[in-house]
Amino acid sequence: MSRVGKNPITIPQGVTVEISQGGEFGNQEIKVTGPKGTMTRAVRHGVSVKVEDGKVVLERANESNQIKSYHGLYRALIQNMVQGVTQGFVKELEIEGIGYRADQQGDKVVFSLGYSHKIDYIPPTGVVVTAVSQTELKVEGVDKQLVGEVAAKIRSFREPEPYKGKGVRYKGEQIRRKSVKKGA
Repeated sequence: MSRVGKNPITIPQGVTVEISQGGEFGNQEIKVTGPKGTMTRAVRHGVSVKVEDGKVVLERANESNQIKSYHGLYRALIQNMVQGVTQGFVKELEIEGIGYRADQQGDKVVFSLGYSHKIDYIPPTGVVVTAVSQTELKVEGVDKQLVGEVAAKIRSFREPEPYKGKGVRYKGEQIRRKSVKKGA
């Protein structure tokens, strides 16, 4: 049995979990509602979800390798949904380099990253990007996957280079530095 999948998920106070039949894959659809928002996810055939005694329990139909992997996967996804609607997820980014900065203009963030043009970025719905200062950004939302994608997209505008470390990086990320380029 999956070590991850067999653990029940405790439903915290103020969170409701609804299970309905006939989701995207035809099996079940999970709807988790909490103080920060609502999330839904369809569950594939072979994994069944039940709410028992204030806990979410997942069971699998058979012992095939595919169903075993779905068992642990959906348990982790539902756990992230519960955590997202209660606490939310945050990724912090730092901008390093002379003249590199980010400015908040309403919902969009304008980046100056050493290119000949500025980069205007409007985050997708469900994610809030805040410029804490000119060199610090905070990406917040209820969907862990979407928060990670937005943070990775912003980092891809100017990835940190290995010689001086200039660029956009995750807070606390260590960049492997190289010594100067050696001539022939």
